[in-house]
Amino acid sequence: MFKLTKILSVFFLLLFLQSSIQAQWKSYILSRSGDTLNRIDLKDRKQGPWVLSVPELRGERGYEEEGYFLNDQREGLWKRFSLEGVKIAEENYRWGKLNGKQLYFSYNGGLIREEQWRAMDPAIAYDTVAVYDLKDPDKQVGEVVVKNEGIAIRHGRFVHYDPRSGRVLLIENYVMNKLQEDISSNPPQQDTVPRVLPKVIQDFDKKKKKN
Repeated sequence: MFKLTKILSVFFLLLFLQSSIQAQWKSYILSRSGDTLNRIDLKDRKQGPWVLSVPELRGERGYEEEGYFLNDQREGLWKRFSLEGVKIAEENYRWGKLNGKQLYFSYNGGLIREEQWRAMDPAIAYDTVAVYDLKDPDKQVGEVVVKNEGIAIRHGRFVHYDPRSGRVLLIENYVMNKLQEDISSNPPQQDTVPRVLPKVIQDFDKKKKKN
């Protein structure tokens, strides 16, 4: 009798948990370990851990991706794998846009390219972006104020590799989507005449200092 009561208790607990999950999500799938994946909330937004599968199409190789959605936007680390299980990309997202370091690999697993991107906060109209010495990435040589266009921008080093040997083939440096020349020998000079910024940028800077 005790065993039967215990079994019934576990059954009703599982039934309650399943009902709670169904009430929270419009749709989802269960992994082999019982985790809920590919969740769609009641507002039709992707939420939480997701696994995406893209089949081969017109000669393009298929792949699978795994990562996290927050309010229908990619957030944090996403990994991409070939259909054979080889990792071919690691991408980082913020606000649904590429942000930070991105890594791309060949179908044999060799590193092809490393990129640096910056996502713009959709809540602000302007942002201040640091500019670093091309020969010393840790040395800041200036700042620029950029308008938020609602997209991610190339900002930092793009390094191209030979995927077989790992040898560096090319290094490119971007500032706000623009490919830069080597400016380390000619760092920005202080303006002799004070620079007058547009009022909207002055208001943004004042607000940022207060925060």
